Amino acid sequence: MRKSHPVRRAVLAGAATVSGIVLLLSLKPASDPGSASAAGGAAPPVAAQSPQGGRGAGAGTVTGDAADTQYGPVQVRLTVSGGKITGAEAVQAPKGGQSDRVTADAVPKLNRAAVAAGTADIDAVSGATYTSAGYRRSLQSALDKAAAADKAGSGAAEDASGGDAGVPQGTQVLTGDAAQTQYGPVQVRVTVSGGKITGAEALQAPRGGRSDQVTADAVPALNRAAVAAGTADIDAVSGATYTSAGYRQSLQSALDRAGG
Repeated sequence: MRKSHPVRRAVLAGAATVSGIVLLLSLKPASDPGSASAAGGAAPPVAAQSPQGGRGAGAGTVTGDAADTQYGPVQVRLTVSGGKITGAEAVQAPKGGQSDRVTADAVPKLNRAAVAAGTADIDAVSGATYTSAGYRRSLQSALDKAAAADKAGSGAAEDASGGDAGVPQGTQVLTGDAAQTQYGPVQVRVTVSGGKITGAEALQAPRGGRSDQVTADAVPALNRAAVAAGTADIDAVSGATYTSAGYRQSLQSALDRAGG
């Protein structure tokens, strides 16, 4: 019997060791700081990021409509503070092939020009004619939205979907809905004073290939016709049937906002 005592002691010691290990393993998950980090430590930084288009303290961001170009859409987002553009960036721009180089060169220049000018009246960047034109259209759209939001916030009586800041009293600047055509969207903005159309322009029109020439010929004629007629009942320009139809549709939308 005495010869078996060492064996029993070894068995008892082994059992005690196993019990201790099991106890430690059962306690570890509750006290392991790595477990708490993995479960929730990474979440706060993500939640703290500002969403696109959100507003920061004392400043607002507004994103213009995407403007289609021959090489791809261009879309501009502005930061506006105190009625001034304090920041500009292109959230969309042409990509792929040579467009990558053109975009990398042109967009930073256009961003700086937008901030410096405070309007969409900025020069095209040499070698980036289409991107520049799309940038200006989207920039103007963003400015229109910022002006509308500002008027809505101040409780102005003027139609918030249209006017620009700084126009004479009694004058409205109204932007129609973009009308989709077979060759691209057409969007018209009109200036209305004393119940009459005093100015008209196309913010969007078909671009690319032969559409460039058609747009260059048709849009000025349509603008003049809108001012002369004072309504959307204007004749189509020969050779620009789709553009003319889209122009009339967007023009009517703008006039509806002015009360007809």
